[in-house]
Amino acid sequence: MRKIILLLIVLIPILVCLCLVGIYFIPPVHERLAWRVEEQWLRVAYLLNPPAKAVFAPTQQGLSLSTVTPPAIATTALAASPTVGPTGMTDTPAPPLPPTASPAPLPGHVALSGVRYQDQGGGRLNYCAPANLAMALSFWGWPGDLDIVGPVLKPDKKDKNVMPYELADYVTNNANLNVALRVGGDLELIKRFLAAGYPVLVEKGTYLHDLSGLVSWMGHYQVVTGYDENGGYFIVQDSFVGADHQVKYADMLDAWRAFNYIYLIIYPTERASAVMGLLGADADETANYQNAALKASNEIYGLSGIDQYFAWFNRGSSLVKLEDYGGAAIAYDEAFKIYPTIPESKRPWRMLWYQTGPYFAYYGVGRYYDLLYLSDGTLNAMQSDKNLEESYYWRGMARAALGETAAAIEDFQLSLKFHAGFEPALYQLRLLGVDAP
Repeated sequence: MRKIILLLIVLIPILVCLCLVGIYFIPPVHERLAWRVEEQWLRVAYLLNPPAKAVFAPTQQGLSLSTVTPPAIATTALAASPTVGPTGMTDTPAPPLPPTASPAPLPGHVALSGVRYQDQGGGRLNYCAPANLAMALSFWGWPGDLDIVGPVLKPDKKDKNVMPYELADYVTNNANLNVALRVGGDLELIKRFLAAGYPVLVEKGTYLHDLSGLVSWMGHYQVVTGYDENGGYFIVQDSFVGADHQVKYADMLDAWRAFNYIYLIIYPTERASAVMGLLGADADETANYQNAALKASNEIYGLSGIDQYFAWFNRGSSLVKLEDYGGAAIAYDEAFKIYPTIPESKRPWRMLWYQTGPYFAYYGVGRYYDLLYLSDGTLNAMQSDKNLEESYYWRGMARAALGETAAAIEDFQLSLKFHAGFEPALYQLRLLGVDAP
């Protein structure tokens, strides 16, 4: 009898644990609880190894192009040119457009209706892109929602980020609408589009409670649908915070700077001429990046701390688009010099989740070890669910350029694991004669 009691004492807890595990993995239960379990795990992991402490220090500054022949970049790779451009581009603003009539004064208050609010849902911390794109599309009568957009933009639900160009691709390929994707915007531009009847989709930086339970910096999309001059605020549809959320002008500017003042304007084909007219000097994409690079240069010398870090980063990002990889690498080097001076609680340690310009720049000038250290450090700081196809891709590019072919193949395959069909990784595997997994 005693043996039976002892056996039960041992077996019952084991059976209870097995039952709980089985219940946990029932799909409806798992969907509700998984993110809470992850939250507790990340809280411990972040306390043991705070990602904000990690600092990238470029080691190959000033080096000439490597003598190693690098692999080619796919022509569609991450919406950037496959070629290595010139260095040393000067800050020349775009030529002015022919003079036009003075624009009409803007109204003091605008509040566009017609956007169906989308809540990204509890636990879906990285689901703001599908939610906000669905909201922006709904203004033009598109009938879908974030559950229609999500599987296309995020084949892996745990993918940490959706790039702006991926949003633009969805609009043109799936919604029968057009989109203008530009950088270097300002508050008056937002008001101008709103007054003309166009919501503005922006990406900005913000401090939120992450899955570890800690407040930290991350990227976030919002749809701007109105403004009020007397109150000095914008009206935004925020999939995380709520509908008709008010954002002060100064707060919008500070948060938007982190993403080079990027914005998307969605519009039907028949309004193309009107949208280009509202864009003015930024209608031409090359001119837009020239103007944005100049804007960043002007901000660099008027800002300090984290704002100056963002300004240097923005300059690098615009120069990457202009294929001035040498100038971009210098700008990113300056940004990374400032990063350690930012208080740890404010450091934007997720920056490379959202903006991969440094990868392009260091690859473009042959700084493959810097590219390797930066991409590897970005992945290592993630603690768990390292679902960043771009960082795996660029780590693979660095390894391929350094002759580490087997490791490069593994990285390209990991990139595809987290984003099935990711064309840049597929392209590299084809070059290496390897079938996709």
